[in-house]
Amino acid sequence: MAVDKLNGSGDKVFLTGASGFVGSAVARALAQRGHHPVALVRPSSDRRNLKDFPGTIAEGDIRDEASVRRAIEGARYVFHVAADYRLWAPDPEEIVHNNREGTRIVMEAALAAGVERVVYTSSVATLLPKADRPADENDPATPEQAVGAYKRSKVIAERLVEQLVAERGLPVVIVNPSTPIGPRDTRPTPTGRIIVEAANGRMPAFVDSGLNLVHVDDVGEGHVAALERGRIGERYILGGQNETLAGMLRAIAGLVGRKPPTIRIPRAPLFPMAWANEQLARLTGKDPFLTLDSLRMAKHHMFFSSAKAERELGYRARPYQAALSDAIGWFREAGMIR
Repeated sequence: MAVDKLNGSGDKVFLTGASGFVGSAVARALAQRGHHPVALVRPSSDRRNLKDFPGTIAEGDIRDEASVRRAIEGARYVFHVAADYRLWAPDPEEIVHNNREGTRIVMEAALAAGVERVVYTSSVATLLPKADRPADENDPATPEQAVGAYKRSKVIAERLVEQLVAERGLPVVIVNPSTPIGPRDTRPTPTGRIIVEAANGRMPAFVDSGLNLVHVDDVGEGHVAALERGRIGERYILGGQNETLAGMLRAIAGLVGRKPPTIRIPRAPLFPMAWANEQLARLTGKDPFLTLDSLRMAKHHMFFSSAKAERELGYRARPYQAALSDAIGWFREAGMIR
């Protein structure tokens, strides 16, 4: 059963991750539909994306059951967007714990509050890339098949959500964003770091890999479409265009007036460098740009199809070059690109 479009209704929508990259786009999309987002935000969170936030901010943490239950009270809908999105951590199991337990607490609170519908933000990290075609919703990965702690954590969390649907009737729609790019990437994300490094002329070479690139605001709109038209228990890929890393770097070079890198290097010689970067990160506390898991992931062209979301949700994504342009413009204003 679809949810009515209630423009101007002022429905309370409980939202996690609103200070983040994807969550801030979801908040804007919700407000444009007339909903009232109530964002659970940690006291220590970076609040740049909460400037002019179109709703209410409730301080708390998704790992704290009491603060989640207080903030969710009276909500008609729930959007669980927050995640520990790191491709590396000194203790990888911390990523798994945060994403599994945060998801469990929010979903349990949604069941207890009797909300009408939940939209859960998963990731294409829960799907297996295919060599002969773009992967789709029928290609789920097991935790053992996932590369790295982040991907494994998202598979575990998604399976937990599916179990709650089957066993306790959780009214959830799952969305799987691919690789969002665009404005408000404050950290920035791993892909955002590639854009910044390439735009600043610090990526002279590339490996043979590929991504599915999508504007973060299209992902935000896709979340609301999932609320309005998604089927309970189903998952929907929210992606854009499939592109090789070389093609992405050429597009970035064209937007900033630089020559694109032309040197393609094999992955194998980079593994010692990635190991060294990780050891340095343990000493400095700064995230490494190149990691062992990112090199393992780069073995695949991570191409995906959004045909199901287009067909059932009316989802659409603009050309990824427009997303790159918006990302570069935002990074320039933020002082990250010279």
